[in-house]
Amino acid sequence: MDKTDQLYAHLRPTASRPLLGLTVLVVEDSRFACDAMRLLCLRSGARIRRADCIASAKRHLKVYRPSAVIIDLGLPDGSGAELIAELAAAVPRVDVILGTSGDSFGEEVALAAGADGFLAKPIASVGAFQQAVLKVLPAERHPPGPRVVCRDAVDPDPVAYRDDMAHAADILEATDGSTVDYVAQFLSGVARSAGDDMLYSAAISLTEARKRREPGMPELAQVTALVQDRLAQRAAI
Repeated sequence: MDKTDQLYAHLRPTASRPLLGLTVLVVEDSRFACDAMRLLCLRSGARIRRADCIASAKRHLKVYRPSAVIIDLGLPDGSGAELIAELAAAVPRVDVILGTSGDSFGEEVALAAGADGFLAKPIASVGAFQQAVLKVLPAERHPPGPRVVCRDAVDPDPVAYRDDMAHAADILEATDGSTVDYVAQFLSGVARSAGDDMLYSAAISLTEARKRREPGMPELAQVTALVQDRLAQRAAI
């Protein structure tokens, strides 16, 4: 933990910034989803650090111990559930471990792995984010007295969505079976969070074709075309 983290840890939460004093490590490969987390933490008073894969998260955890870790279940170098299980069994244990995913089965997987709670994507509001963390945070870290629940939504930077499209395009250029599965999962989660219904449906169709062991070439071509279309736009959303 560096000097800034030590200073942060001594800050006390308030009614308007109920997560003040917390350092949150977000393990998330989507820049768009991570920007949403950044805004949620900023509005809540928490300090955020980001890792885009399991290996990066483990490097972070060797240097400092965050107050909370929020782990996406679909990561480029493995399942987020495996990292959740590892952190849940660690001694000393991180105070709060939350799983996050846009998949309908995500909560069951995260909790079975040992997570304290779950954040469904897209996160509905600042208040929903705060409540999910406070629900499993030790009582001594809660703000004193009553507080007004903030129902505001956050608006991530569209440039971050375009960065995600560029990342997906790079993967699609030289893809094999395993990376097709990853990019379909990645794009379905990002598109759902961004409200991009057309890309979301195409990514889900690709996932279903893969599950049926079909070659998936029409679905893959459609996803690739949609990604390129979004990259050609100055504003991706």
